[in-house]
Amino acid sequence: MEKKRIRDYGIDTGRIKTGKRNKITDVPGVKVGHCTIKEKDSHTGVTVILPGSGNCFLNKYTAAAYVHNGFGKSTGLIQIEELGTLETPVALTNTLNVGIVWDSLAEYVLKECEKDGIPALSINPVVGECNDSRINHIQNRAVKKEHVFAAIELAGEDFDEGDVGAGAGTICYGLKGGIGSASRIIALDGKEYTIGVLVQSNFGATADFVLDGRAAGPRILKMKEGKEKMETAEEDKGSIMTILATDLPVTSRQLKRIIRRTAVGIARTGAYTGHGSGEVMIGFTTANRIPASGHGKLLSFSMIPEDSINAAFQAAAEAAHEAILNSMVCAESTRGIGGEMYYSLSEFLPELLERQEGSLSG
Repeated sequence: MEKKRIRDYGIDTGRIKTGKRNKITDVPGVKVGHCTIKEKDSHTGVTVILPGSGNCFLNKYTAAAYVHNGFGKSTGLIQIEELGTLETPVALTNTLNVGIVWDSLAEYVLKECEKDGIPALSINPVVGECNDSRINHIQNRAVKKEHVFAAIELAGEDFDEGDVGAGAGTICYGLKGGIGSASRIIALDGKEYTIGVLVQSNFGATADFVLDGRAAGPRILKMKEGKEKMETAEEDKGSIMTILATDLPVTSRQLKRIIRRTAVGIARTGAYTGHGSGEVMIGFTTANRIPASGHGKLLSFSMIPEDSINAAFQAAAEAAHEAILNSMVCAESTRGIGGEMYYSLSEFLPELLERQEGSLSG
């Protein structure tokens, strides 16, 4: 059965229209694949975002990265910051599996380059992570090369959200977190462009959670007594990975400005970016591709005028906000390592939505 997303409950997170699927894959060419591991001792996985068809090492994507709070173990961000390009798929996983996933992405790119007859002597795999150790026995490092390659093989335009892939063991505002996505369509110079966001949510204190502009966290805490072994989060810690894709013609500098606005969407859900939480944003555009070797020739680029960037800012904020809520409402309630329960937001929505008027904190 298809999972209900946040809009199916009548909650609209913005004014800009969405794409066809309301997912990051509304950006033409972008695909997403998961491999989920749910076993006795492991509840984790890997999610891979393919920026487009073909070998991206040979024809790189204009890209940017921004570390809003650096409590994390991501790889590849230094070279993105320096060169403004993305040359591999982007993978998300758990903290202790970053190395294995990095190695798997490197092998994938090496094989692609071998098929194309091009030597690849230096590769910059991009891997993000969240710590899922409250649900997953993270020391097992359950994600292996075959899981990464399976996620790549399964990548498509439609994909599941919630407790799947890299979101299988994550927690958000003390509830079950996971993978979520959303998109927005903006118009510029008579043409439409898409901004899509995918998140791996694993952050936030329960008391701070805001839903539909109202304080939902205190109400959720009051409902705790009626839930079996319900766990909550007292601190804002744990991290969120945010991946933004677009077909808007922008420079790396402009893209960095845009991805920073996803922090606005995070804040709209109530977070203040706590000490123990890593907020990392990665973005790429399918416009302005850059060949691996220019052979001394000048490259021509298109870019939006700076005074037209506000629409992209708003779209990024709205899409990130909705993606987080989708990650929570699509996730199923899951038991933690100690027997505690991390409930899905969907289990609280009927009661939360009963009081459409006034504050939810009352």
